[in-house]
Amino acid sequence: MNEEISVKRLKAGDEAEFERLVQTCEKRVYNLALRYTNNEADAADIAQEVFLRVYRALPDFKEESAVTTWVYRITVNTAIDLTRKKTRRRENSLTGYGEDEETPELDIVDESYSPELEYEKTELRAALGRAIAGLSEEHRKIIIMRDVNGMTYNEIGEILSLGEGTVKSRLFRARDRLRAVLEKQGNISPGFASNKKKGGNR
Repeated sequence: MNEEISVKRLKAGDEAEFERLVQTCEKRVYNLALRYTNNEADAADIAQEVFLRVYRALPDFKEESAVTTWVYRITVNTAIDLTRKKTRRRENSLTGYGEDEETPELDIVDESYSPELEYEKTELRAALGRAIAGLSEEHRKIIIMRDVNGMTYNEIGEILSLGEGTVKSRLFRARDRLRAVLEKQGNISPGFASNKKKGGNR
């Protein structure tokens, strides 16, 4: 799986090479979709749709980026399309992350178990999910890609066609907006996020 995927073979219709591409990308494709939709069934549908779109669009792939980056760009666009459609259908029924036991949870450092701590973490996850869902599309996708899925600045820049400096500045604004929302909701104390970030992600 470490061998570079051959775009030439992909464009020639090599099924084994396409399967390698799917195996290489499927986990991150699914995780990206899951964080956008907060629904496992929707994420699975998006993943399937992504690879159908990739397969159909391969002849037009201009090779201006790595093929995996191109796949992730299609994933983000497909997830945004579905989210917008659902928002239009259910304007008044927004849901957040982590509101029931089957909903995937945002990664939070594990601590020794206690009912009180578990309740607090569940409440914080739900609040964080609602806050992320309420951000602008520009801010939401960059938070999801960097802070939820752990993509590098370079990967994000290639997917969104942005320079690294622009990625960093947008991420700073997105985190600042997210902090402001959480503070307004009373979920964190003023200055909490700023203290946490000192010496943090680079």
